[in-house]
Amino acid sequence: MPVFHPFTAQHFIALAIGAVIGAILILAGRKGGRPKRIAIGLLATLNLSAYVMVRLAWKGHADPGIDNMLPFQLCDLAAILAGLALLTRRRTLRDLTYFWGLAATTQALLTPALQAGFPSWPFVVFFIQHFAIVTTALFLPLADGWRPRSPWWSSPARAWLWANVYIVCALGVNTWLGSNFGFASRKPSNPSLLDHLGPWPWYLLSLQGIAFLLFLLLSLPFLRRNPGGK
Repeated sequence: MPVFHPFTAQHFIALAIGAVIGAILILAGRKGGRPKRIAIGLLATLNLSAYVMVRLAWKGHADPGIDNMLPFQLCDLAAILAGLALLTRRRTLRDLTYFWGLAATTQALLTPALQAGFPSWPFVVFFIQHFAIVTTALFLPLADGWRPRSPWWSSPARAWLWANVYIVCALGVNTWLGSNFGFASRKPSNPSLLDHLGPWPWYLLSLQGIAFLLFLLLSLPFLRRNPGGK
């Protein structure tokens, strides 16, 4: 399998292609009617089928690791939540998709915890999955009318609390299985933001402050036009 190296041509080309396709889907959503229904259907399908695509992509590769076998990485759960958010329009699901998608999954695209390079299927599926989440997170406010709850800090606080529930569960699962879901037990081997936040477990505490600040910042664009959220 070819090896992935971050910040190389294959990385930047994947980011560019994903950004263009994501923009097209958001513009289709803003048109309303049939283009919007098609965009929602495509995004929901990509998000909800992400785990199946990952499993098929790794099929035949030696020892993909338990972290790739079970759908318990934060972005695996975010993909499921994003697909359900589009189909059900449930407020909590939409909140989590927006904040987790833009604060966490964007970081995963910029510093991928990925060993397989192009043109392997794990590489292709990784970027499809993560761009589907980020595109959905942007689609909700830009094309589907989502707004955070009132008061303005309520939605980011709820998203932060749910993120902490995930981290606690990930620590328990990691202790049981020897896995590293959520990178809660050790840092990824590829360069990432966590490299600058101190050793384990202190980087988990630093990450909590950064996550809460990012969630608050993501709410700021809605301060003057939030009618109560939906």
